[in-house]
Amino acid sequence: MELSGAAQAWAEDGFVILPAFIPAGELKPATDELGLLFPSPDGFHDATDPRRERFIGDQFAGIDYFPFASTEISLLAVHHRILALAGTLLEDDGCRIYGAEAWAKYTGASDYEQDLHRDYLGHSLVVPSTEPRFRQLEMFVYLADVPEECGPAHLVSRKHTAGLPALPDRYPRPGRESGSRSPDGSGGCSEAGPHLYGAEVSASGPAGTVVAFEIGTVHRATAMAAPRGARYTMHLNFRSSGVDWGQRRGWAYSAVQEDWSRFVERATPRQLGAFGFPPPGHPYWTAETLAGTALRYPGLDLAPWREAGTTPGVR
Repeated sequence: MELSGAAQAWAEDGFVILPAFIPAGELKPATDELGLLFPSPDGFHDATDPRRERFIGDQFAGIDYFPFASTEISLLAVHHRILALAGTLLEDDGCRIYGAEAWAKYTGASDYEQDLHRDYLGHSLVVPSTEPRFRQLEMFVYLADVPEECGPAHLVSRKHTAGLPALPDRYPRPGRESGSRSPDGSGGCSEAGPHLYGAEVSASGPAGTVVAFEIGTVHRATAMAAPRGARYTMHLNFRSSGVDWGQRRGWAYSAVQEDWSRFVERATPRQLGAFGFPPPGHPYWTAETLAGTALRYPGLDLAPWREAGTTPGVR
Protein backbone atom coordinates (compact mmCIF):
# COMPACT_ATOMS: atom_id res chain seq x y z
CA MET A 1 0.00 0.00 0.00
CA GLU A 2 1.31 3.45 -0.90
CA LEU A 3 1.53 6.09 1.82
CA SER A 4 -1.43 7.94 0.27
CA GLY A 5 -3.55 4.80 0.64
CA ALA A 6 -2.35 4.40 4.22
CA ALA A 7 -3.39 7.97 4.97
CA GLN A 8 -6.87 7.35 3.56
CA ALA A 9 -7.36 4.19 5.66
CA TRP A 10 -6.06 6.01 8.74
CA ALA A 11 -8.50 8.87 8.13
CA GLU A 12 -11.48 6.58 7.60
CA ASP A 13 -10.85 3.81 10.14
CA GLY A 14 -8.47 5.30 12.70
CA PHE A 15 -5.91 2.60 11.84
CA VAL A 16 -4.03 1.02 8.95
CA ILE A 17 -2.30 -2.37 8.72
CA LEU A 18 0.77 -2.46 6.46
CA PRO A 19 2.06 -6.03 5.96
CA ALA A 20 5.86 -6.34 5.64
CA PHE A 21 6.20 -2.54 5.51
CA ILE A 22 9.84 -2.85 6.63
CA PRO A 23 11.60 -5.09 4.05
CA ALA A 24 13.35 -8.16 5.43
CA GLY A 25 16.82 -6.89 4.56
CA GLU A 26 16.24 -3.62 6.43
CA LEU A 27 14.72 -5.42 9.42
CA LYS A 28 17.50 -8.00 9.77
CA PRO A 29 20.11 -5.87 11.63
CA ALA A 30 17.55 -5.33 14.41
CA THR A 31 16.22 -8.87 14.54
CA ASP A 32 19.78 -10.24 14.64
CA GLU A 33 20.14 -8.46 18.00
CA LEU A 34 16.87 -9.56 19.62
CA GLY A 35 18.87 -11.81 21.92
CA LEU A 36 20.37 -8.74 23.59
CA LEU A 37 16.90 -7.91 24.92
CA PHE A 38 14.91 -11.14 25.15
CA PRO A 39 15.17 -14.92 25.43
CA SER A 40 14.73 -16.93 22.25
CA PRO A 41 11.62 -19.14 22.08
CA ASP A 42 13.74 -22.17 22.96
CA GLY A 43 15.55 -20.28 25.71
CA PHE A 44 12.27 -19.38 27.32
CA HIS A 45 10.32 -22.61 26.86
CA ASP A 46 13.25 -24.89 27.73
CA ALA A 47 14.11 -22.69 30.74
CA THR A 48 17.72 -22.41 29.59
CA ASP A 49 17.77 -18.58 29.57
CA PRO A 50 18.27 -17.10 33.06
CA ARG A 51 16.09 -14.11 32.13
CA ARG A 52 13.02 -16.35 31.78
CA GLU A 53 11.47 -15.66 35.19
CA ARG A 54 11.12 -11.96 34.47
CA PHE A 55 8.42 -12.63 31.85
CA ILE A 56 6.15 -14.84 33.94
CA GLY A 57 2.90 -13.74 35.59
CA ASP A 58 2.45 -10.18 34.24
CA GLN A 59 1.43 -9.41 30.68
CA PHE A 60 3.53 -6.22 30.69
CA ALA A 61 6.67 -7.79 32.19
CA GLY A 62 8.14 -8.27 28.70
CA ILE A 63 8.47 -4.54 27.96
CA ASP A 64 11.89 -2.88 27.53
CA TYR A 65 12.12 0.89 27.19
CA PHE A 66 14.12 3.05 24.78
CA PRO A 67 17.11 3.28 24.52
CA PHE A 68 17.58 -0.45 24.03
CA ALA A 69 20.61 -2.63 24.70
CA SER A 70 20.56 -3.19 20.91
CA THR A 71 21.49 -0.01 19.06
CA GLU A 72 20.09 -1.54 15.87
CA ILE A 73 16.65 -1.90 17.49
CA SER A 74 16.90 1.68 18.77
CA LEU A 75 17.67 2.89 15.25
CA LEU A 76 14.75 0.89 13.86
CA ALA A 77 12.37 2.92 16.05
CA VAL A 78 13.15 5.93 13.84
CA HIS A 79 13.81 4.06 10.59
CA HIS A 80 13.31 6.26 7.56
CA ARG A 81 10.19 4.32 6.52
CA ILE A 82 8.72 4.71 10.00
CA LEU A 83 9.37 8.46 10.02
CA ALA A 84 7.92 8.85 6.51
CA LEU A 85 4.77 7.00 7.56
CA ALA A 86 4.40 9.03 10.75
CA GLY A 87 4.93 12.29 8.88
CA THR A 88 2.32 11.33 6.28
CA LEU A 89 -0.34 10.24 8.76
CA LEU A 90 0.19 13.22 11.07
CA GLU A 91 0.68 15.63 8.15
CA ASP A 92 3.84 16.92 9.82
CA ASP A 93 7.32 16.06 8.53
CA GLY A 94 8.71 17.39 11.81
CA CYS A 95 6.65 15.07 14.02
CA ARG A 96 8.13 13.85 17.30
CA ILE A 97 8.48 10.41 18.79
CA TYR A 98 7.32 10.46 22.42
CA GLY A 99 7.49 6.78 23.36
CA ALA A 100 9.29 3.62 22.24
CA GLU A 101 9.09 0.16 23.77
CA ALA A 102 10.21 -3.31 22.69
CA TRP A 103 7.95 -6.12 23.88
CA ALA A 104 8.33 -9.89 24.11
CA LYS A 105 5.46 -12.29 24.87
CA TYR A 106 5.66 -16.05 25.34
CA THR A 107 2.92 -18.66 25.27
CA GLY A 108 2.08 -19.66 28.83
CA ALA A 109 3.99 -16.81 30.49
CA SER A 110 0.88 -14.77 31.26
CA ASP A 111 -2.71 -14.11 30.21
CA TYR A 112 -2.27 -11.58 27.41
CA GLU A 113 -5.96 -11.36 26.46
CA GLN A 114 -7.36 -7.85 26.98
CA ASP A 115 -10.72 -6.11 26.87
CA LEU A 116 -11.25 -3.68 24.03
CA HIS A 117 -10.00 -0.32 25.18
CA ARG A 118 -8.52 3.03 24.12
CA ASP A 119 -5.00 4.10 25.11
CA TYR A 120 -5.39 7.87 25.24
CA LEU A 121 -5.43 8.25 29.03
CA GLY A 122 -1.74 7.41 29.11
CA HIS A 123 -0.86 9.49 26.05
CA SER A 124 -2.57 12.85 26.50
CA LEU A 125 -3.37 15.39 29.18
CA VAL A 126 -6.75 15.90 27.51
CA VAL A 127 -8.77 13.74 25.05
CA PRO A 128 -8.25 12.65 21.42
CA SER A 129 -9.12 15.05 18.62
CA THR A 130 -10.27 14.09 15.13
CA GLU A 131 -8.57 17.22 13.73
CA PRO A 132 -5.66 15.94 11.61
CA ARG A 133 -3.18 18.43 13.07
CA PHE A 134 -3.95 17.32 16.63
CA ARG A 135 -3.95 13.55 16.22
CA GLN A 136 -1.50 11.25 17.96
CA LEU A 137 -0.18 8.05 16.49
CA GLU A 138 0.72 4.66 17.88
CA MET A 139 2.50 1.93 15.94
CA PHE A 140 3.16 -1.75 16.43
CA VAL A 141 6.21 -2.92 14.49
CA TYR A 142 6.54 -6.70 14.11
CA LEU A 143 10.09 -7.94 14.65
CA ALA A 144 8.97 -11.51 13.84
CA ASP A 145 5.92 -13.10 12.24
CA VAL A 146 2.72 -12.55 14.26
CA PRO A 147 0.11 -15.05 13.06
CA GLU A 148 -3.28 -15.22 14.75
CA GLU A 149 -2.09 -17.76 17.32
CA CYS A 150 0.71 -15.38 18.44
CA GLY A 151 -1.54 -12.67 19.84
CA PRO A 152 -1.91 -9.92 17.23
CA ALA A 153 -3.84 -6.79 18.11
CA HIS A 154 -7.49 -6.61 17.10
CA LEU A 155 -8.81 -3.17 16.15
CA VAL A 156 -12.23 -1.63 15.57
CA SER A 157 -12.85 0.96 12.85
CA ARG A 158 -14.03 4.37 13.94
CA LYS A 159 -17.05 3.71 11.73
CA HIS A 160 -18.29 1.58 14.65
CA THR A 161 -17.04 3.80 17.48
CA ALA A 162 -17.62 7.39 16.36
CA GLY A 163 -20.45 7.94 18.83
CA LEU A 164 -18.67 6.65 21.92
CA PRO A 165 -18.17 9.17 24.73
CA ALA A 166 -14.65 9.91 25.99
CA LEU A 167 -15.23 7.76 29.08
CA PRO A 168 -15.36 4.97 29.99
CA ASP A 169 -12.40 3.71 28.00
CA ARG A 170 -12.82 -0.09 28.33
CA TYR A 171 -15.45 -2.48 27.00
CA PRO A 172 -15.55 -5.90 28.68
CA ARG A 173 -15.89 -8.94 26.48
CA PRO A 174 -19.19 -10.77 27.02
CA GLY A 175 -18.68 -13.64 29.44
CA ARG A 176 -15.21 -12.49 30.48
CA GLU A 177 -14.31 -10.84 33.76
CA SER A 178 -13.43 -7.19 33.23
CA GLY A 179 -10.15 -7.44 35.06
CA SER A 180 -7.85 -7.06 32.08
CA ARG A 181 -5.96 -3.83 32.05
CA SER A 182 -4.04 -1.59 29.73
CA PRO A 183 -0.50 -0.35 30.42
CA ASP A 184 -1.86 3.16 29.98
CA GLY A 185 -4.34 3.12 32.85
CA SER A 186 -8.12 2.92 32.84
CA GLY A 187 -11.06 5.24 33.22
CA GLY A 188 -13.54 2.45 33.93
CA CYS A 189 -15.57 -0.09 31.98
CA SER A 190 -18.69 0.11 29.87
CA GLU A 191 -21.23 -2.63 29.26
CA ALA A 192 -22.09 -0.96 25.93
CA GLY A 193 -19.42 -2.75 23.91
CA PRO A 194 -20.48 -6.32 23.04
CA HIS A 195 -21.23 -5.36 19.42
CA LEU A 196 -17.70 -4.01 19.06
CA TYR A 197 -16.22 -7.51 19.31
CA GLY A 198 -18.09 -8.50 16.18
CA ALA A 199 -16.48 -5.62 14.30
CA GLU A 200 -12.86 -6.43 15.20
CA VAL A 201 -10.17 -6.63 12.51
CA SER A 202 -7.12 -8.81 13.18
CA ALA A 203 -3.70 -7.25 12.64
CA SER A 204 -1.88 -10.55 12.13
CA GLY A 205 1.01 -10.28 9.70
CA PRO A 206 4.58 -11.22 8.78
CA ALA A 207 7.77 -9.76 10.19
CA GLY A 208 8.16 -6.10 9.21
CA THR A 209 4.42 -5.40 9.42
CA VAL A 210 3.47 -2.00 10.85
CA VAL A 211 0.10 -1.38 12.48
CA ALA A 212 -0.58 2.35 12.84
CA PHE A 213 -3.53 3.61 14.89
CA GLU A 214 -4.77 6.66 16.73
CA ILE A 215 -4.69 6.94 20.52
CA GLY A 216 -8.51 6.96 20.45
CA THR A 217 -8.82 3.77 18.37
CA VAL A 218 -10.58 0.91 20.15
CA HIS A 219 -8.33 -2.16 20.17
CA ARG A 220 -7.05 -5.01 22.33
CA ALA A 221 -4.31 -7.58 22.68
CA THR A 222 -5.23 -11.23 22.09
CA ALA A 223 -4.00 -14.44 23.67
CA MET A 224 -0.79 -16.28 22.86
CA ALA A 225 -1.83 -19.80 21.84
CA ALA A 226 0.94 -21.13 19.58
CA PRO A 227 2.79 -24.08 21.15
CA ARG A 228 6.20 -22.79 22.35
CA GLY A 229 5.22 -19.47 20.82
CA ALA A 230 7.00 -16.11 21.08
CA ARG A 231 6.04 -12.65 19.84
CA TYR A 232 8.51 -9.79 19.42
CA THR A 233 7.28 -6.29 18.60
CA MET A 234 7.95 -2.61 19.12
CA HIS A 235 5.35 -0.08 20.29
CA LEU A 236 6.07 3.46 19.05
CA ASN A 237 4.26 6.74 19.72
CA PHE A 238 4.36 9.90 17.58
CA ARG A 239 2.78 13.34 17.80
CA SER A 240 2.82 16.51 15.74
CA SER A 241 5.51 18.93 16.82
CA GLY A 242 2.97 21.35 18.31
CA VAL A 243 0.97 18.83 20.34
CA ASP A 244 2.61 19.59 23.68
CA TRP A 245 -0.16 17.84 25.63
CA GLY A 246 0.72 14.52 23.98
CA GLN A 247 3.10 12.98 26.49
CA ARG A 248 4.37 9.62 27.70
CA ARG A 249 8.06 9.73 28.47
CA GLY A 250 10.60 12.58 28.72
CA TRP A 251 13.71 11.69 26.72
CA ALA A 252 16.11 13.64 28.91
CA TYR A 253 15.28 11.09 31.61
CA SER A 254 16.87 8.42 29.39
CA ALA A 255 19.70 10.53 28.01
CA VAL A 256 22.05 9.72 30.88
CA GLN A 257 22.23 6.06 29.80
CA GLU A 258 25.13 4.61 27.85
CA ASP A 259 22.67 3.00 25.41
CA TRP A 260 21.35 6.49 24.59
CA SER A 261 24.84 7.77 23.72
CA ARG A 262 25.46 4.77 21.46
CA PHE A 263 22.19 5.48 19.65
CA VAL A 264 22.91 9.22 19.26
CA GLU A 265 26.35 8.58 17.83
CA ARG A 266 24.90 6.44 15.01
CA ALA A 267 21.68 8.34 14.30
CA THR A 268 21.07 10.79 11.46
CA PRO A 269 20.06 14.41 12.07
CA ARG A 270 16.49 13.51 11.01
CA GLN A 271 16.35 10.61 13.45
CA LEU A 272 17.65 12.79 16.28
CA GLY A 273 15.20 15.53 15.30
CA ALA A 274 12.32 13.14 15.94
CA PHE A 275 13.38 13.17 19.60
CA GLY A 276 13.55 16.98 19.70
CA PHE A 277 17.30 17.29 19.07
CA PRO A 278 17.82 20.74 17.45
CA PRO A 279 18.29 20.35 13.68
CA PRO A 280 21.23 21.80 11.73
CA GLY A 281 20.76 25.53 11.27
CA HIS A 282 18.67 25.97 14.43
CA PRO A 283 19.54 29.11 16.47
CA TYR A 284 20.46 26.85 19.40
CA TRP A 285 23.69 25.96 17.66
CA THR A 286 26.58 28.23 18.58
CA ALA A 287 30.31 27.66 18.91
CA GLU A 288 29.68 27.02 22.59
CA THR A 289 26.89 24.45 22.19
CA LEU A 290 28.69 22.64 19.36
CA ALA A 291 31.81 22.31 21.52
CA GLY A 292 29.77 21.07 24.47
CA THR A 293 27.85 18.55 22.37
CA ALA A 294 31.12 17.24 20.94
CA LEU A 295 32.27 16.55 24.49
CA ARG A 296 29.01 14.86 25.49
CA TYR A 297 28.82 12.71 22.33
CA PRO A 298 32.39 12.28 21.09
CA GLY A 299 31.33 9.71 18.47
CA LEU A 300 28.67 11.94 16.88
CA ASP A 301 29.64 13.42 13.51
CA LEU A 302 28.67 17.07 13.96
CA ALA A 303 29.59 18.01 10.39
CA PRO A 304 25.93 18.57 9.31
CA TRP A 305 25.44 21.00 12.19
CA ARG A 306 28.74 22.80 11.66
CA GLU A 307 28.18 23.09 7.91
CA ALA A 308 24.77 24.67 8.51
CA GLY A 309 26.48 27.43 10.48
CA THR A 310 25.99 28.81 13.95
CA THR A 311 23.95 31.69 15.31
CA PRO A 312 25.24 34.95 13.75
CA GLY A 313 27.59 36.86 16.02
CA VAL A 314 28.19 33.93 18.36
CA ARG A 315 30.90 32.09 16.45
